[in-house]
This record gives sequence, C-alpha cells and structure tokens, in this order.
Amino acid sequence: MSSVDTIEMLPPSRFLDTILPMIHATTILAVRHGGRVVLASDGQVTLGDAIVKHGARKIRRLYNDRVLAGFAGSAADSFALFSRFEAKLDQYRGNLERSAVELAKDWRTDRALRRLEAMLIVADERATFLLSGTGDLIEPDDGIVGIGSGGAYAVAAARALARHTQIDAHVIAEVAMGIAAEICVYTNSTLTIEEIAATA
Repeated sequence: MSSVDTIEMLPPSRFLDTILPMIHATTILAVRHGGRVVLASDGQVTLGDAIVKHGARKIRRLYNDRVLAGFAGSAADSFALFSRFEAKLDQYRGNLERSAVELAKDWRTDRALRRLEAMLIVADERATFLLSGTGDLIEPDDGIVGIGSGGAYAVAAARALARHTQIDAHVIAEVAMGIAAEICVYTNSTLTIEEIAATA
C-alpha cells in the first residue's frame, strides 16, 4: 500500500495531524522578476504551540552560490533533502532541472525519502522549481512561488506587487513576506533574503 493510499484511509482528524507538521512553522517565497531571482524566508520555528526560535536560516546557497534552496517542514528532514539535492547537483554538474527531476523521482520511489516531511524551492539563473514530498515537481508560470503555512499569503502579495508596481524583486519579496507575517501566526518578520542574477 502506498503512502497516498494510507493518507486517504485516515479519518479527517488523523489526516490533518499528518499534513500539518509539514506545512506549519515557516514561509518561503521565491520571486523571479526584473532580471533577479530572490529567495526569502522567515526565521520562526515552532514546537507545537510554542515559538522556540526567531532567527532560523531556512535558505542555503548551493553549487558555488549558483543555486538557491529553501525548505519548509521538519528541520532534520529538510537537511537530509538538502544533502540529497546537493549530491544531485554535483552529479549533474549544476544542471538544476535534471537534479530536481532526479530528486523528485527518488523522493517518490525511495521508501525512506517518502517519509520525509518537507518541501523545497530551488532556483538558479534560469528556472525555479517546487519539490514536494509526493514527488511533484512544479515550475511556476510567473516565477513566483511559495511554500509553508504563510506561502499563499506571500505569493498573493508578491504577484500583486510584481504586476502593479515597478519595484525590484528584492523589495517585492521583502514586502510580501512582511504581509505574510502580519497574517500567519507561524511566520515572523525576521527575514533571510538571498539573491542571484536571472537570465530567464
């Protein structure tokens, strides 16, 4: 029986218990706009109903600073995925798309990986991808994507700013994350923002 089948058979309360730890406690936002790629995260870490850290770093630069990666979910699981993804980047000589595809395949088929509760956003100068624990690999149409409990709020704010203002990607990400922090109780305003040049 697959993990999907198992989740579908759970009663509603158990289903929520299964997915909430993965989506709580963070917001990660990627913005590709105006020739720049920005990845932003908040710093809050929660344990149950308590805030245990305000300044966690949930974004890393990989492959000689050419790739940005951010995670939402269990810290231990996310670091395990970072290691796997970094190994893929080395294996495929920095080819982001190939590395993301191969990690998504492993995530879907490897029994140990399927148990990891995390999501990743990865980006380089050419592309941005979201990788989920179900093996999904998604490239956003407009270059803006978010994960975590405040991800939808940050994405909505970033899209509005990108479409209706002339501000750059860094400011878009910063303002959008601030708006998400005002709405989502699992997101704070202690931000980490990383940026690289974009060619697409």
